[in-house]
Amino acid sequence: MEPDGPDDRGAHPQRRLNTAAVLDLAWESEAFTASDVIAATGLTRSTVIALCDELVERGWFAELPNARAAGGEYRKGRPARRYELRADAGVVLGVDAGQHCITATAADLRGRELARAHTEIDPDGRDGAERLAAADATVAAVLDRAGARPEAVLCTAVGVPAPTGLDGSSPEGEQRFWERMNPGYAAHFRARGWLTEVENDANLAALAEGALGAGAGASSYIALVSGERFGAGYVVDGHLVRGRRGAAGELRLLALVEGVGSTHGIGNLLRRWALEVRAEGAADPGSPLMTAPADRLGAELVLRAAEAGDGAALALAERMAERLARICAVLGGLLDVERIVLAGAVAASLDVVLKRAAQRLDELTHPPAPELVASTLGGGVVSLGAVTRALEVVRANAMDLQPVRP
Repeated sequence: MEPDGPDDRGAHPQRRLNTAAVLDLAWESEAFTASDVIAATGLTRSTVIALCDELVERGWFAELPNARAAGGEYRKGRPARRYELRADAGVVLGVDAGQHCITATAADLRGRELARAHTEIDPDGRDGAERLAAADATVAAVLDRAGARPEAVLCTAVGVPAPTGLDGSSPEGEQRFWERMNPGYAAHFRARGWLTEVENDANLAALAEGALGAGAGASSYIALVSGERFGAGYVVDGHLVRGRRGAAGELRLLALVEGVGSTHGIGNLLRRWALEVRAEGAADPGSPLMTAPADRLGAELVLRAAEAGDGAALALAERMAERLARICAVLGGLLDVERIVLAGAVAASLDVVLKRAAQRLDELTHPPAPELVASTLGGGVVSLGAVTRALEVVRANAMDLQPVRP
């Protein structure tokens, strides 16, 4: 890199590049010294010291006790000055704006969760203003719990069960479902002065799995999110695949797959199948499928009963495993991925299904079949992915943002 221009607080193009390079190192490091920056960037010591001092003044960096005071091995000479990125220089928000509820997570600039809030909403509600109001209430609650002011928010990322364009809007879908699920979150939060990204929820789940979960270490994987419906987020050769309209993960193609026929998800199907078993009296009288209250007859109960050896529940688990294997054979075969991660709230209970699905997948695909694994991130996977995306946006735009002063 060339030497700096005048001390114009980043207006000079080369100085801006140099400052950005120092900031990049800080995002990747814990504590660091000027020598660390010099080794990484090739800048002169005087330039590095000047830029670090500027970033301390602007609020991005904190200066730490010098290496000698911190217990370093310096015995003579001037001790090295040490710096770190201020994790409290701002807050990012990750919002999962699902069909049934809105979950918001506040995190610091190291991605550490500060607080979480949750609001139930009418899944059939058609009033976009109500969904926006519920999102506002959830965001207000999470900021209050995190002890953060609205002006501390540097970026908000929102996950929706719909494809999204680069501007954060969703196209018109069947029965206007996509538009109802995304009633203008991008414009709504940008009006507050916040950087805002709106992304498909399965894409955000894929980001979370790669950064924090079962996708880590795989260059090509699929996050298959299952609740009421299946959705997929694809990472191929290290890149998130969105498609022309952001609809790459919409799985209408499953309607064409023999033995599948719809996008209905694991939660939806196991609940419906269990109710059919009860209505037909097709289980032993003592089976949980017959004795549990009807409003509790869902995927988790069925899967627990299958793990315990209940015959009727095991039959449903086998049925689901066959369906899941066919879905994974199609998606994995198209994209040649290493791993398929089953994500969402039901993932923790899926062991009995995944074992059987993996065996069937070996028969349906050319070896080696993709590895099937359950997510460990729970029902919060989308909001965690939204935090991951928000941090990426802050890092990419840090030179133009104003951090919170110490």
